[in-house]
Amino acid sequence: MIDLLLLGNTGMQPLPDRWLSSLLVRSGGALTLFDCGEGTQIPLKRFGWGFRQIGAICLTHVHADHVAGLPGLLHGMANADRTEPVAIYGPAGTARVVAGLRTIAPDLPYEVTVSDLRGGESFPLPGGLTGSALSGLHRIPVVAYRIHVGRGRGFLRDRAEALGVPQPLWGRLQRGEAARWPGGDATPEQVLGPPRRGLSVGLVTDTRPLPTMPPFLSGVDLLVCEATYGDPADAEKAVAYRHMTFAEAATLARDAGAAALWLTHFSPKLTDPSLWLPQATTVFAATTLGYSGLTTSLVFEP
Repeated sequence: MIDLLLLGNTGMQPLPDRWLSSLLVRSGGALTLFDCGEGTQIPLKRFGWGFRQIGAICLTHVHADHVAGLPGLLHGMANADRTEPVAIYGPAGTARVVAGLRTIAPDLPYEVTVSDLRGGESFPLPGGLTGSALSGLHRIPVVAYRIHVGRGRGFLRDRAEALGVPQPLWGRLQRGEAARWPGGDATPEQVLGPPRRGLSVGLVTDTRPLPTMPPFLSGVDLLVCEATYGDPADAEKAVAYRHMTFAEAATLARDAGAAALWLTHFSPKLTDPSLWLPQATTVFAATTLGYSGLTTSLVFEP
């Protein structure tokens, strides 16, 4: 299972009723935070998923509305008695920016490691997740993320019993190891079912849509995507400032074969983003307008 919480849905600056775009992902009781703009601590406290469990922070890029909340968050995690290491990932330049931000958060009771990504990497995330990165197109280096949790093959108990496998050896076979006992032996292939589909989530923000994105995001259960501009008349602005419109985000979700789409990172000038939702739903029906506190849980298929 993967639980997701959208902490905020706006870009550039926090508004009285809209916090900056940020996503919290929970797997196995551990948390990964995606982006950390000014004020991110406030919705974190409001929704109560906790600070101590944040084991990784993935930054899409280092513009202030995505990183300026980092020093305060790191202090908040320290005040929550975290002592385990914290990993920070982001595009080229992230290590330099984090080092600068940490001049006001120098002493922490846990180790912080920072990895600059070029795009194309895969890396471990808390709770058994695997992250992967893809370069985007913005005014500075930016990466899109895909997170995935795999699912093991089903254990066929009836086959194990027919082969006479002693029950204490079932776990060995489930882990993909051969089992041997007096009078017999068995391989995993004899007692495991076919491969099963895992769960995947994509996060794309502050970038133009690129031809590399649909294959990178292929078949995700949820795509969380920026939709800075709603009005089709702002399409030229989207190109100039390297963002997306509602329709472009929906087209990306459709072309990637995503199961669902959350729109986020709305321009502060969009006082009522819902007015432009049809721009997305006419392209991709399973579109939800993101808001602070939007949650969902992704579960394995039966």
